Amino acid sequence: MPAVTRCAKSTQWPHYLHAAVDIAFPTHSIRVAPGLPDGVSGLLGGVSGVPYPLDSTHTIHIVTAFNPGGRDATAGDNLRAQHELLHSIGLRGLQWWPAVGGDPAGTHAEISAAVVGMDDAQARALGRRFDQDAVFAWSSASWRLLACADAAHDTVIADWHAALLASSPSHRFSWAPAA
Repeated sequence: MPAVTRCAKSTQWPHYLHAAVDIAFPTHSIRVAPGLPDGVSGLLGGVSGVPYPLDSTHTIHIVTAFNPGGRDATAGDNLRAQHELLHSIGLRGLQWWPAVGGDPAGTHAEISAAVVGMDDAQARALGRRFDQDAVFAWSSASWRLLACADAAHDTVIADWHAALLASSPSHRFSWAPAA
């Protein structure tokens, strides 16, 4: 898929800054979201009700192939692109878990992959390959939005939290096109 050149910081950037990501690990699901959890105030940085699931030397990058270029694509096009993304991740021998990113209310969601084994530059390059504006990077210390086109536009999300999801959000991890 050819790379598309456009501005480094898309008009969708404010939406990305408010996005939540649900990750389905084998035994539990975690939501990473901007803002502080209910009942917490006055803290800066990450607040977590759960320990980071990997050792501190690894970053989990959240990548999608949905809606390239920030434009709505058809269900079939999105699913084909996502299949190609997962194939690419598999060819690299990277570990990944199903993820879904979107607005916290769930009115917009995009199937994604939470990938471990890449550095930020590799994650950006993978996002660019699928014409994405940005990828997320979650580490034990930070929640960041990485601009695929230009690292100068990377954004550290100062207030964020990670929490176990009370029930399995299985409906968010499978997506069927509307009839």
